[in-house]
Amino acid sequence: MTKKETTSHKQQKEITQKKPIAAIATPVGEGGIAVIRVSGKDAIDKVNEAFRGKDLTKQDSHTVHFGKIIDQDGNIVDEVLATLFHSPKSYTGEETVEISCHGGVLVTQAVLEAMLDLGVQSAEPGEFTQRAFLNGKMELSQAEAVADLIHAKSKKALDSAHQQLEGRLGEHIKQFRQQIIDATAMVELELDFVEEDVEFADKEELERLLKELDEEIDDLLATYETGRLVKHGVRTVFIGLPNAGKSTLLNTLVGKDRAIVTDIAGTTRDTIDVDWSYDGLRFKLTDTAGLRETEDVIEAEGVKRSQEAFEKADLAVYLKDLSRELTPEEREDIANFQKSAGDTPFVLIGTKNDIAIDVDEERMDYDLKISALEGEKIDALKKLMKQRALENKEYNSSSILVTSSRHRDALKKAQENVRSAIRALDQGMTGDFLSIDLRSALKDLGTITGEITTEDILDSIFSRFCIGK
Repeated sequence: MTKKETTSHKQQKEITQKKPIAAIATPVGEGGIAVIRVSGKDAIDKVNEAFRGKDLTKQDSHTVHFGKIIDQDGNIVDEVLATLFHSPKSYTGEETVEISCHGGVLVTQAVLEAMLDLGVQSAEPGEFTQRAFLNGKMELSQAEAVADLIHAKSKKALDSAHQQLEGRLGEHIKQFRQQIIDATAMVELELDFVEEDVEFADKEELERLLKELDEEIDDLLATYETGRLVKHGVRTVFIGLPNAGKSTLLNTLVGKDRAIVTDIAGTTRDTIDVDWSYDGLRFKLTDTAGLRETEDVIEAEGVKRSQEAFEKADLAVYLKDLSRELTPEEREDIANFQKSAGDTPFVLIGTKNDIAIDVDEERMDYDLKISALEGEKIDALKKLMKQRALENKEYNSSSILVTSSRHRDALKKAQENVRSAIRALDQGMTGDFLSIDLRSALKDLGTITGEITTEDILDSIFSRFCIGK
């Protein structure tokens, strides 16, 4: 395949059978079972050469057979179960065998090497899924969802990946493409009869169709920020003065001593990142060095990194030690951070409420007062963090989310071309200009599902897959 644009491989009439490839399809390590997947032209014949049991070439699809794998010297490598999938009824659409052997690094590798010794090629990352796409077993957005499913680190990320794997995003994109195809047909039919001065396109109907499409794309694009948080996690930074209880709170949330806690100010001298999930949503918690002026070079670098983490955060949590009097300087710091946060949700939390001093004149508008050490209001804090993280972002388990920056960029380009067509229509431009914009929008949307793609796009997508998938 060249690097120029190509039409969808799903339109092919026959499954493409490439040379057989093999890879370990399960995590390598000690375990009860490991699976080696072999797929491609004559894959069943190749495995049969090393299989001692029933003749696999004479067995039906979707059947499992017990036997032994032997090496080229005739030595038994392992007792296995071979599961057969005849083309096109397999994951890749090709002849496929999944060999279930005993788990363990050495025995699994030995079974794989027995396959490679027969001339089967070692699979590249994502090559099985890439073949599934090329053979029309799934569209490109579904193929990408396979990787999202594997790498999902929260329940909501898992739900979102399942939706894309089911093709729900693809169905939306197909609807958009059909609307553009209908609009293009109206315009180009008129172009074919330009010399006869015949008008087929209802300009008002065409404008209505394009404006509806613009709004629908806009609605889908609006889900990206939520989708990004669901897929990658909410970057949450704890900031505040030294000894404000940032490390204690982080340890309390994750349920283990991830950060060192002492009474010595400046104990945390660098940012510490920890993954934490709550109610299906993943948070990437960052404990930062206490914010203060210091001549200590290492601590100063930690303060600098704290500031950088704050600037990249999706949720900023400022912690104020209630056991210490609020100084004018800290009051100013809180105000500055709150202002600098801009659109980033900002939460002001009072800590150490179990030993708080009574200062009536403080008059700070805390979102919550907690004691991480005593577990006071921690559940309320968790709920508050999730609420603020998804503030102004509608989400439920049935929501269709754009989670990929590639999909977002393609939708933006398509929307720009749709809007360009609307402007051309308003300005009374000829149909050939409209047709150029509409066909460009069609191409942009096609790159999401794979109707239109390039080798560069495929290489970029499948290179992030694990070997064996």
